[in-house]
Amino acid sequence: MSAIVDSTGALVRLDFEDDSYREDANRLISGDASPEAVTHVALQLTEYFDGRRRRFDLELAPQGSPFLQRAWRSLRETYYGSVLSYGELARRMEPPTSARAIGRANALNPLSIIVPCHRVLAVNGQMTGYSGGLRRKRALLALEHAHRTELKVQSAHTNNDAD
Repeated sequence: MSAIVDSTGALVRLDFEDDSYREDANRLISGDASPEAVTHVALQLTEYFDGRRRRFDLELAPQGSPFLQRAWRSLRETYYGSVLSYGELARRMEPPTSARAIGRANALNPLSIIVPCHRVLAVNGQMTGYSGGLRRKRALLALEHAHRTELKVQSAHTNNDAD
C-alpha cells in the first residue's frame, strides 16, 4: 500500500499500489510518504490484516468538499464485518442525500480500508465498483467476516468459562 501523511503525521491518502487513480491523485498532494513518516499507519494496517484491529486510531486529513467529508465520516461509522447499501448510507447522512452521490463519494475516497468503502454494496447485495478491484473488496469482506466470527466464538467461550 502507499500512504501519504501531512506534516503533523495525519493520514492524507492511502491507496493500493496498483490503484489506477493513485499516481494522478498523489501528484496533487504534498506530504511525506517515507517509511519513517508512515510507520504508525503501517502498524495499524498490520494489526487490521492480522485480525487484531477493528477500528483505526489515526489522525486523518483527507482532502475533499464538505459533502465528501461528511460522507467519509459516515462511512467510518460502519461496523467492522458489516455491509450496507449505498441507499442506506445516503439515508444516514444529515441531511439525507442520494445513493448516487454516496457512490461518487466512495469512488473519491482517498483512504482505502481506513474509510471502509469496501463495506458498501448495491441495493441488491451485489458487489459493485471498488478502486482496489472487486477481488480485493471480496477479500476484505471475507477477512472481516472471519475475524468477526472468530471474535464471537472467543467471547462465547470466555463467557462459558466464567460460569
